[in-house]
Amino acid sequence: MTDPNAVSVDYRLAFEMAPVGMALSRQRIMVDANAALCDMFGASRHELVGQSFQLLYPSADEFERTGQRIAPILGRSGTYADERVMKRLGGRLAGEVFWCHVTGRALDRNAPHAAGIWTFEDLSKARRVARAELTPREREVAALLLEGLTSKLIGRALGLSHRTVEIYRAQLMRKYDAATSADLVRRLMQG
Repeated sequence: MTDPNAVSVDYRLAFEMAPVGMALSRQRIMVDANAALCDMFGASRHELVGQSFQLLYPSADEFERTGQRIAPILGRSGTYADERVMKRLGGRLAGEVFWCHVTGRALDRNAPHAAGIWTFEDLSKARRVARAELTPREREVAALLLEGLTSKLIGRALGLSHRTVEIYRAQLMRKYDAATSADLVRRLMQG
């Protein structure tokens, strides 16, 4: 029996009006996108729906590596979250890269990319602007450093040796003129 005092929820309206960007996906193709996602990336819903998430990444290589990295995690837990660099598509900021918090849920753990629900939160609004001069691998290492991972854990996550990660960390320290790892993390957070 339905409670007469219960509020009816219009799930389509809730999706559309959500304060964060949201997308529904099948095989890493966007099958729906809300207004916040369209605004964040400077694209219309028509430009996003039916397209691969690849167009939101700075490079095809980063898109592929991210997909390979997150599939086993989605398969184990059903959810995944990280901070990564994404790319705006249109408007006055077309081509700009920015830090984005991305969270996703696989609808079927046995087929992690088959169907999912994804949220995107623009971190540049918190004055955390990405530096475009970083290489794709440096951006990946930087994102994992911000999560507090050690070089050994970053190496495992990216399929690199911890020594290679240390080389990337040293490059980041030079680019950000950081004296220590803690200083590097602080500077990465500031942009």
